[in-house]
Amino acid sequence: MNKLRPVARAYLISIGVWCGLSVLTGWNYQLFDKALNIHSSLLDMVRLAEARGFSFAVLTPPIFYLVRRHVSRFRGAARYAIYFAGLAPFLLLYALIHWVILPPWDPVAQHYVARAGHSPFELIESGFADQITMYLAILVAAHGYQYFERVRKEELARYELQQALAASELQLLKMQLHPHFLFNTLHGISTLIDSDQKTAKAMIIKLSSLLRTALEHGSSDLIPLSSELKFVENYLELEKMRLGPRLKVNWSIEPGTGPMLVPQLILQPLVENAIRHGVAASREGGWVNIAAHRRNGVFELSVQNNVGAKRPRGTGVGLRNTEARLKYLYGDEAYFSFREEADHTATATLNLPALASQATDALGIPPNSEGACEC
Repeated sequence: MNKLRPVARAYLISIGVWCGLSVLTGWNYQLFDKALNIHSSLLDMVRLAEARGFSFAVLTPPIFYLVRRHVSRFRGAARYAIYFAGLAPFLLLYALIHWVILPPWDPVAQHYVARAGHSPFELIESGFADQITMYLAILVAAHGYQYFERVRKEELARYELQQALAASELQLLKMQLHPHFLFNTLHGISTLIDSDQKTAKAMIIKLSSLLRTALEHGSSDLIPLSSELKFVENYLELEKMRLGPRLKVNWSIEPGTGPMLVPQLILQPLVENAIRHGVAASREGGWVNIAAHRRNGVFELSVQNNVGAKRPRGTGVGLRNTEARLKYLYGDEAYFSFREEADHTATATLNLPALASQATDALGIPPNSEGACEC
């Protein structure tokens, strides 16, 4: 049954197109007769045109099929020889179909005559030029359809390949974050092993919990903001063990933004960058502001921090990775900016499309998120 559906669909489209055009053709027949002072009725002319159109409609799908499956494999003279060989069967089948569905029309007497005594070949003789023209038109349409189908499939294959490559590169970018984050955190733990083994042990346990959370969303490109903020809050608790009261964090999370979808681990490298080049690079410590706001269909995330006097050199993996991930996930619909001000502050800003999940915003939003807090 499923195999017959494409065939039925092809015939329905063919009959619909040909019979629709035949209405105009019948009208044109009647106008032409009127110009020659031949008194023919519009109904008779439409019936005559519809018989021709229906005959062509029956032959069109088989020609499309033969061109797609067989004729397209030949080139040059062989293809034209096939076209020429197919002309005679086309004319004969057209005449037979036309003769069966409608009696011959006598243009002089202006009425239909009995089939007896009138051969279908008379239809070929009286209109072979138009029939050959229609045959060539159907061949051109068949090749045109085949060409556009091939282009459509190539475009679809190219799109799927681009999607696969983008997904693969996005996965590589996500995999790049994990060892980078792990290396920097382990480096921080190593500085405490000799001086404060108890804190170092607690940091290792906290780190294992963080990695477990990251693996839970390993296959997800977008997660609710609430989940991302919960991960960042846990990461800040880890850094608090190392930096103590030198680290101050201010949260400014607009109520109701918890379900907004954001790329997984999009904030953590920005917060890590802020701590490394701000708080950790200053003897007096420093602060980090994390904000989330939604305005006019745009969801804005920002991480702001003071800039330390002695900033360590870095590879810039976090910032480059953030910009690349936004490109692969959103294209031109999102952008990332990073700037340093004259007052020794740095701000990383993400502008994302405002997409919301079905999750509640009760989970993962840091306490007192409407104001400032220290953690």
